Amino acid sequence: AINHTGYLDFTFAGLPAFRMRPRRLVRFMAKQEVFDHKVTGPVMRKLRHIPVDRASGGAASYDAAVAALKAGELVGVYPEATISRSFELKEFKSGAARMAIEADVPLIPHIVWGAQRIWTKDHPKKMWRPKVPISIAVGEPIPPTLPPTELTALLRSRMQHLLEKVQEDYGPYPPGEFWVPHRLGGGAPTLAQAAELEAAEAAERAEKRRNRDGGAV
Repeated sequence: AINHTGYLDFTFAGLPAFRMRPRRLVRFMAKQEVFDHKVTGPVMRKLRHIPVDRASGGAASYDAAVAALKAGELVGVYPEATISRSFELKEFKSGAARMAIEADVPLIPHIVWGAQRIWTKDHPKKMWRPKVPISIAVGEPIPPTLPPTELTALLRSRMQHLLEKVQEDYGPYPPGEFWVPHRLGGGAPTLAQAAELEAAEAAERAEKRRNRDGGAV
């Protein structure tokens, strides 16, 4: 279970497993649009990641993830579902907990910090920016012995503690920088402000869908 601050989180989140002996690969759950893209699509399919079709409710991707977990694979999930513009933890969806319970596997808290400096929402990407430190922290596995709601709350609490520890070790932070959370004196929006931006974005997408569907008729 990984926090989500930027588009490249997954490239760093898979490193701890890859450095294990024997090496392990993580199958990440990603939105269908990534698989439909002419460049990223073939790569995602080749690496056997799991597409999530939000329009259909994601039932097929949930089943595929549970099957992979039962087969002994590692599955990467973003409990926040979307990138957090505030770079703080948003409210969690319960999907990760429900999958862990159904497959009878532990949840592994995972924090990636610093990737938002390279490529995140509302800011230009800096793919070739040199010397950007990235911190990765992996917490103790959480056994799936609680109901989904309680297990999700415990996961979020553990990840919050891990995030704050990573942030503390990562600093000091330049004041006003876009990639620094408001809580730490940065220019990122607060959780409440980020929620307003996301609501406006969702309304805009809905309006575009209505216009497209109306035009098709």
